[in-house]
Amino acid sequence: MKKYIYILIITTIFTSCTSKDDGNEYTPVALDLEIPEIFSNNIIPPVIPSDNPQTIEGVALGKRLFFDRILSSDQSISCASCHRPQNAFTDDSPTSSGVDGIFGERNSMPIFNLAWNYNERFAWDGKELSLERQALEPVENPIEMHSDWDNVVDRLSNHPEYPELFQRAFNTSSITKELTTKAIAQFERTLISANSKFDRYSLGQATLTPQEINGLDVFLREDKGDCFHCHGNPNNPLWTDNDFHNNGLDITFTDLGLGGVTGDPNDNGKFRSPSLRNLAFTAPYMHDGRFATLDEVIDFYSEGLQNSQTIDPLMKSVNEGGVQLSNQDKADLKAFLLTLSDPSFLNNPAFQN
Repeated sequence: MKKYIYILIITTIFTSCTSKDDGNEYTPVALDLEIPEIFSNNIIPPVIPSDNPQTIEGVALGKRLFFDRILSSDQSISCASCHRPQNAFTDDSPTSSGVDGIFGERNSMPIFNLAWNYNERFAWDGKELSLERQALEPVENPIEMHSDWDNVVDRLSNHPEYPELFQRAFNTSSITKELTTKAIAQFERTLISANSKFDRYSLGQATLTPQEINGLDVFLREDKGDCFHCHGNPNNPLWTDNDFHNNGLDITFTDLGLGGVTGDPNDNGKFRSPSLRNLAFTAPYMHDGRFATLDEVIDFYSEGLQNSQTIDPLMKSVNEGGVQLSNQDKADLKAFLLTLSDPSFLNNPAFQN
């Protein structure tokens, strides 16, 4: 019920914000994140910057900006063009195409549960040190939106509705790129996924099949899948450590990953561990989208690991080429991994345009 009231409030804001500001100060309404029980039971509270608290008006503005093509140079794409709700806020292409039809080098990362990224390093290579800063770069990236922030601010400032929406969200109709990305970050923090079959199982509300239970055992056992070091366990409902690892994809690197950010050759080939949530909707996989299916990912960890100078010590089976799973264990592991997907997240009306 609370979510539908929230949606109604946002709708009311959009339909009532067409008149110019009357000079009276408006106080945005605080909006606490709805923290799922599975999170509150297992992990510490989310990261909410003190200079960008969640408000109903800020989230509403951020949502509109996220889906608006006004941010791109030719107004042909939006944030949602590469982060689609139906794909758990990624897309179904190995790499994404920008306004000029040029494809980037990396897969579009899914967007959910970002408020629990405690180290505040975002993107595959950790180059952005806050969610607000992360939203800045794609606008001017020549392969993505290929725009200019000054032009974007001019468009927003001359728009018939945006100045009023900024007034309500931030108590100023003077639009800046910083306020724009603050609003987008507020909306992105509301994208919470925590209603998978496994979540319900953990709360005693669902049962797993014998195959899914065996798949969890394969996931957790060091002599089998050995997946938990980077992707957590039932006590970590994020299903990622949000850290950076060289997981044995390549012998040499055309993309340095974290090493390209830090300049430390010991970081070459390291990329952020993605969450295992919503794998049913987020193919293709890995930082460059090289694996089209989940079966290919499991085969890679079983028989396809490649050694290199910066291979993560956690990849203990690299000299054997992988963990060497049986066909049955592969099938069971896949069955378990799919229990981490949350169809209700894709269909949540609060996250739709």
